[in-house]
Amino acid sequence: MSVSMLSTFVKPMHPEGRRFVAIAGALAVILFLVWPPLGWIGLGLTIWVYYFFRDPERVTPDRPGVMVSPADGVVSLLEPAVPPAELGLGDGEMMRISVFMSVFNCHVNRVPAAGRITRVAYRPGKFLNASLDKASADNERNGLAIDLADGRRYGVVQIAGLVARRILCWVGEGEEMATGDRFGLIRFGSRLDIYLPEGATPLVAIGQTMVAGETVIADLGVAGAVAG
Repeated sequence: MSVSMLSTFVKPMHPEGRRFVAIAGALAVILFLVWPPLGWIGLGLTIWVYYFFRDPERVTPDRPGVMVSPADGVVSLLEPAVPPAELGLGDGEMMRISVFMSVFNCHVNRVPAAGRITRVAYRPGKFLNASLDKASADNERNGLAIDLADGRRYGVVQIAGLVARRILCWVGEGEEMATGDRFGLIRFGSRLDIYLPEGATPLVAIGQTMVAGETVIADLGVAGAVAG
């Protein structure tokens, strides 16, 4: 098998997944010893765990004035909504784009647009199906408020789902981030909400498939293009 073909099927794995793959692999060995057919099921589970934690390189658009998707998945909501209070984005409605991630999507999250992180806010909550609208208000979540170079601010919120039980965020307040930078991960199945800044125009539709760090989700407008 050529290197290019191999890279198509074998992707880098995020370090967060190593212990889970090791646990699944050990279980597969035990199952093989107990009864081989069960061992094959365990092997399949191990492969799936590795696949869940894959962290492929992405080619982020280099043109100024655009926002990219923070997650792989499907656009499930596109509507005005009041952002979580803990982000300090005000009590007015902002255009919200929600990207739902199934357990088969890559779950590494990326920064939609370059800027400085002004707030990181975690809030415990429920574990409802992440595709539901009320998951934005009721579920466990971790949000970032990010200032663009032109002074506008937007928000991106990691939301736990029915299966997800751990939100990881490895960035802090004051950090400068580039478009497409990795900032977190959610285990296992969840959702990302993006609250667009004033003047931004959505460029996606409900049901559209997203690729984190690559798919353009919004045009920031003239101010964003100038600041780019």
